[in-house]
Amino acid sequence: MTIIARGLRRVGRAASSIAAVLALTGGIAVAADIPLVDGTHWVKSTAEVKKAYLVGVSNVIQLEVAYQADNPLPEGRSLAPRAARGMTGQTLNGVLESLDRWYGAHPEQLQRPVLETIWFEMVVPGLKTNK
Repeated sequence: MTIIARGLRRVGRAASSIAAVLALTGGIAVAADIPLVDGTHWVKSTAEVKKAYLVGVSNVIQLEVAYQADNPLPEGRSLAPRAARGMTGQTLNGVLESLDRWYGAHPEQLQRPVLETIWFEMVVPGLKTNK
């Protein structure tokens, strides 16, 4: 295991502990306070905001993959390893442009969550080619 993976695993454990403490003390925002980012948000956002969103999503996936490195969950129990494998070869700008094109071509589906669009339009097709 690499030094980075070990470090991320430790960070993941620490983050889990902190999240548990915050959840018990009411320090985490309730899900109702956090919007599910959909195409309406996406098309109104600047390129910088879109990149920040994608970097955040990517960081969570990378953190989860590193956290599971020594003790991976069964295939159907975690989406992070599949998401990482399905997105192999993608770039930040490429994903941003793909999402821009998809929502531009499907204005009637702006209510579709961005994560759902990433999953079905990029991850699932990527899983077929990145086995």
